[in-house]
Amino acid sequence: MIVGTAGHIDHGKTTLVKALTGVDTDRLPEEKKRGISIELGYAFLDVPGDASPASADAPQPPRGTEEGAGGRGPARLGFIDVPGHERLVHTMLAGASGITLALLLVAADDGVMPQTLEHLAVLSLLGIRRGAVVITKIDRADAARRAEVRTQVANLLVELGDAATLVDAPVFELCAHSGEGVSALRDWLFEQAREVDGATGQGFELELAGATGATASRLTTGAVPGAGGPIGSQVGNVRPGFRLAIDRCFTLAGAGTVVTGTSHAGTVDVGDELVLVPDSTAGHAQRVRSLHAQNSAARQAGPGQRCALALPGLDKAAVSRGQWLVAPTLAQATDRLDVRLTLWPGEADALRSGTKVHVHLGAADVMGSVAVLESPDGAERVAPGHAALVQLVLHDKVGAWRGDPVVLRDASASRTLAGGRVLDPNAPVRYRRTPQRLAQLDAWQQPAITQRLAGLLATAANGLDIAAWQRAEGVLGLPALPVDALCVSASGEVIHDQAAWALSAQRRGEIEAGVLTQLAAFHARSPDELGPDVARLRRLAAPRLPDALWRGLLAGLRSAGRVFVKGAQVHLPEHGVRLSATEERIAQKVAPLMLDGAFDPPWVRDLARDTREPEALLRTVLARLAQRGELHAVVKDLYYPLATMHRLAQLAREVGQRDGEVKAATFRDATGLGRKRAIQILEYFDRVGLLRRVQDSHRLRTDTALFLNEENPA
Repeated sequence: MIVGTAGHIDHGKTTLVKALTGVDTDRLPEEKKRGISIELGYAFLDVPGDASPASADAPQPPRGTEEGAGGRGPARLGFIDVPGHERLVHTMLAGASGITLALLLVAADDGVMPQTLEHLAVLSLLGIRRGAVVITKIDRADAARRAEVRTQVANLLVELGDAATLVDAPVFELCAHSGEGVSALRDWLFEQAREVDGATGQGFELELAGATGATASRLTTGAVPGAGGPIGSQVGNVRPGFRLAIDRCFTLAGAGTVVTGTSHAGTVDVGDELVLVPDSTAGHAQRVRSLHAQNSAARQAGPGQRCALALPGLDKAAVSRGQWLVAPTLAQATDRLDVRLTLWPGEADALRSGTKVHVHLGAADVMGSVAVLESPDGAERVAPGHAALVQLVLHDKVGAWRGDPVVLRDASASRTLAGGRVLDPNAPVRYRRTPQRLAQLDAWQQPAITQRLAGLLATAANGLDIAAWQRAEGVLGLPALPVDALCVSASGEVIHDQAAWALSAQRRGEIEAGVLTQLAAFHARSPDELGPDVARLRRLAAPRLPDALWRGLLAGLRSAGRVFVKGAQVHLPEHGVRLSATEERIAQKVAPLMLDGAFDPPWVRDLARDTREPEALLRTVLARLAQRGELHAVVKDLYYPLATMHRLAQLAREVGQRDGEVKAATFRDATGLGRKRAIQILEYFDRVGLLRRVQDSHRLRTDTALFLNEENPA
């Protein structure tokens, strides 16, 4: 469990941490000289009656850090001592985002001061619901003054109402220098640590089940995103991925680069690979050589712990406060966040669209602007004490995941304005206020991960990218998808338990109806043609549907006998281009000649000469065969059989396998054709959708399966 101090400057935060742990967290010379905290400080305290947090045979990481890889459960409390000066609130926020329990300190001689109010606002807006009020320096005030301060604090919390985070918190009075009252606070912290340990792993379980109300609050505080703490353990096939918010980085002899921070979710083991987010250097995954958690050497670190990770392959210059270390599959950086935001009730004015703000997320502090997505009067503003959906447009990319707490301060960084939770870390640039988009945000607000998945699937007009959804949720594994949903792999194979894309049953029915309607209209317009090719039909019926889902949907229509696919053409079962007896005779006559021609089949005039058939009639027959999907007209009067086109497409894929580009010269050499004919074939592949013309080059399309399978070219 991570305990954070909060309160006005010189109200005894550092002194209290030292009285509880014996550690002076002011480590910088400037802090010693001025007598104030400037940077975040850390200390640790063992909970009596628990096993040692580090195993005896754990490999010992290099000594010399005050933070480390570490223990399990609440065997050791971690304390984050934050600065109290008004100019250092941004540093306070970097530490506060990872705490589980807060101690709000108020000096008996001073009473409530400006930073007391702002720190209380920060704790409340972060959603930290577990904590206590500590009245310090009681040796400097008589009983009457102490009672006055207690009343002052109580009135403040009552005045703020539900917005305040510590309304029902216990109040302790103590003197850190003499030790009076310190033991009572210490014993209470031990009780809280044991209670959190009893709930460890239940938070994520309750989120899967969608538990709400008092039961969820009692069990999950400090154990589930959205309730003021980290994500717990694995439930079923779904488990949180590891995420660490970085607040320090240094080099250590024998260890290399050491990164420290608070683990927000998941677990990490020695030997695991992690990636830096955001990473401007586009570096590779870094392997964890050793780690500490809660200041003890360990093989594994878990959620809600102070961690130090030795990453010898990482350049210290590439790391800064505000970045994250995450499991590779969760890596994402964004500059747009959709957030459920609450404006602090103490604000005098509403928060309006276009307001410039400091956005604090994890340990990051970036500038951004607010776009209000909904408001009762349509004025695009949030009233004090009220909540609304907003989009935060950031000036720099940050790592963000659903459920992460966000705090806003004004553009001059002089006061705290608002706070909330990330809903969608990959917010769209356009159509952000449409009914469909607001329905998606409603799905993101559901309490259980299974409810969110079902809601997003129901509102995804063009299917749900499962990998992107998992990254946004920060989870590994996949809950059960609805049995009636269309679930496909990245290649379009219908598969349920390892789906890459999913489409709701209702939306699938709508798209299938659109496909049949478009085919009927095409047949009415062009009765002499077999049907549109697969790529054209997709553009007509579902232009924004991902290719994998399109292939799975079309395969379903085929298997149900609702459409036929001939070559690259699709048609309704009742429609087809029929040949007359004469045309059938001529087709059988020219087929072997065209196959014998391989990659250089005869032109129409040559076929007419060799078969002694009228050239005009032969031209008509070949055109009808092309309409049936049995031939491909590369250029006028030059037809290729389907089997030959499959071989040419295979060569094109082989040529472009390395970098995706199919060069005319390389394709010419692979086919043995002349340059002119090779270019004609490549241009035909451009037209049908196997290749894409980019300036003077031909690029392989990764979203098509044309000519891959003669039986199922879709």
